[in-house]
Amino acid sequence: MTGWLCRMSVGRRRRWLVVAAAILLVGAAAPLGTRFDAAQKNDPASFLPGGAESVRSLEQQRRFPSGAQTPAVTVVRRAGGLSPADARAIAAFRSGLNRDRVAGSLRSSPPLRSRDGTAALVVTPLAVSNDATALTNAVDAIRGRAHALRHEGLQADVSGPAGYSADAIKVFAGINTTLFAAALTLVLILLVLIYRSPVFWLIPVLSVVAAEQVLRGAGYALTQIGVTVNGQTAGIALILVFGAGTDYALLLVARYREELRRHESPYESMRLALAGAAPAILASAATVILALLVVTLAEVNSTAGLGPLSALGVGLAMISSLTLLPALLLIGGRRAFWPFVPRAGDGGADATHGWWRRLGGRIARSPRRVWIVTLALLACAAAGLVTFSTNLTTTDSFRGTPESVRGQRLISDSFPAGANGPTVVIAPSARAAAVARAAARVSGVAAVSPRTEHGPPGTKISVTLAADPYSSAALDAIPPLRRAVSAAGGGAVTVGGPTAEEHDLRVASNRDTHLLVPLIMAVVFLILVVLLRALVLPALLIATVVASYLAALGLSALLFDLAFGFPGSDPSFPLLAFLFLVALGVDYNIFLTARIREDAPARGTHEATPRGLAVTGGVITSAGVVLAGTFLVLGVLPLVALTEIGVVVALGVLVDTFIVRSILVPALLLDIGDRVWWPSRIADRAQRPGDALERGGR
Repeated sequence: MTGWLCRMSVGRRRRWLVVAAAILLVGAAAPLGTRFDAAQKNDPASFLPGGAESVRSLEQQRRFPSGAQTPAVTVVRRAGGLSPADARAIAAFRSGLNRDRVAGSLRSSPPLRSRDGTAALVVTPLAVSNDATALTNAVDAIRGRAHALRHEGLQADVSGPAGYSADAIKVFAGINTTLFAAALTLVLILLVLIYRSPVFWLIPVLSVVAAEQVLRGAGYALTQIGVTVNGQTAGIALILVFGAGTDYALLLVARYREELRRHESPYESMRLALAGAAPAILASAATVILALLVVTLAEVNSTAGLGPLSALGVGLAMISSLTLLPALLLIGGRRAFWPFVPRAGDGGADATHGWWRRLGGRIARSPRRVWIVTLALLACAAAGLVTFSTNLTTTDSFRGTPESVRGQRLISDSFPAGANGPTVVIAPSARAAAVARAAARVSGVAAVSPRTEHGPPGTKISVTLAADPYSSAALDAIPPLRRAVSAAGGGAVTVGGPTAEEHDLRVASNRDTHLLVPLIMAVVFLILVVLLRALVLPALLIATVVASYLAALGLSALLFDLAFGFPGSDPSFPLLAFLFLVALGVDYNIFLTARIREDAPARGTHEATPRGLAVTGGVITSAGVVLAGTFLVLGVLPLVALTEIGVVVALGVLVDTFIVRSILVPALLLDIGDRVWWPSRIADRAQRPGDALERGGR
């Protein structure tokens, strides 16, 4: 593989051919990339697992004369009670909506007054839930008319499922551009600091940006073959490309600079750099790609869509780093490193000197004590998991208070909170009355509407829950409601609506976590076995990364609870955090142990470990800082779930970089010695008399 890479990129003519091919590829992907944002689906219902009961309910609702509708709920409230003038204004508002209908809207309901006389609701069904642009335009138009009612203490907001969907769509609008600009700026600053060059940063950035631009075009193609991609999925994938691509660039550039200090020819230096760095980069990328492809088995469509898109992004970042980046480095030559130009014979990364070598020496004095203390510290950090919960709901998902959330609070002040998003029960017409009576008796149900609709699937019944339809209390009411109506309807009953949809998402997310976490661990373990040709060391590396994951999760839970005041985490959070922290965390261990394995056959593990730490410490630390910084960029978006993913991955990467890879793994290698490579031949050194005497003397 490395020979093929050298033949492709290393050569006076080949370097220009590679750059030309990259320009043509980016140019071909650009027209598709411009349509990537519009192809994303940010309607929560589109993420539901195909077999969920709420999905069957949606399919049945489309067969009714009214079709599948997304209600926009306008709430008008005056704390002291609505006046006659307020009532006339609300009636005129409703008449105006019916007389001059907003595009995509159906007939608005008569105003529903609250029992305390302080508020009224006007429900406007929208038949445009599958068209994000039409949905947001319709909600905005209704909001414009509703806001005209506001005066002298009269409050008016538009909420309901349509309001929540419109606010979520607006958050994701332009997400790719925002993240691209923020990530590019951060990576640029970090690369300037790392390389201390006003020019050199441009080379790795061009390599990463080329991969990102091609991914946009490929991402659009994925959406056209049925892969569900939303703003969150796309944002994470683009950040992953920046982080992984910069990491691979840092590793290759570090090896290239090392070889430039040994050889006059930059072409020979690049051949040797690729021979040394490419296997680790390929193994690292393969680990992340295969772990991401496992995620395609998820039931939740948005989680499953993250797999192929992100795997493709990492693959493109790897290819760009091993083809376009070497070509650009050879075109730039040594002068691109100005003012710190590496010359043949200069000092540089040294396996026997420097801060990292001294750290390895200190660890070697008492490795067992070091790894025991380090594990104890990680366990203390993991103790923060006692505050962890996955209680984040749609209402709590925004950082800030969009109009849909404000409207929900107004509704909760005067009505059963569930009036904002009624639950839909569809029953056989012959048993509809019995089903309605059974639903009314369920704890947590505030009312069952006497108005029903008949269609081919049966009778549609509207059920109002007592709690906020997106709250934990409302979600807990769905299972008993389903049991009650199913028994009354002879099993041929479906329960749908926004609360049921969120409940089904949580159930599917929990299932995905329990199924996919072991599969991801198995995939990563097998790749490490193939790369390191050992069984003991891969098992140790997996264990250390899991310890890092638990510590990061614990620290994050404390931050979310005590510092940020978040009410909980998204149900998919544990799985996504595990995916990125294990797959990316193993990266740095691969970079370190692959370098140690180069020296271990000749020098033994006890000497190769501090040498490997010495030559990789600086570049891996730089890569960790860049990756952590790029994931923190997710925090620029006003969504709790993305902020939490960015924080936990950044914390985990830093813990892994500065503690696990720098201290814990070297301590374990030094304590176990050559036996860590069992059953490869390197482990045979552990049986040699000299090594036994050396271990006995320590």
